[in-house]
Amino acid sequence: MAVSKAQQKAVTKYVKNRYDRFGLTMQKGKLDEIKSAAAAAGESVNAYINGAIDDRMCGNAPRRPQEPFQGRG
Repeated sequence: MAVSKAQQKAVTKYVKNRYDRFGLTMQKGKLDEIKSAAAAAGESVNAYINGAIDDRMCGNAPRRPQEPFQGRG
């Protein structure tokens, strides 16, 4: 199903207003390890990394549910 330019623009605006974004650099092969670990945990890579950051910053505080992102499927 094709996404219209208006939908793309709306999603881009939504993301820009709701989220901070940054690039992440890591050793070759590490991303594959993270993808596997995220899949095993039943999470997206984004949710997995955000959870790891939260765990590191907050001790082992319970994770808050991720707000569902309605971007590209």
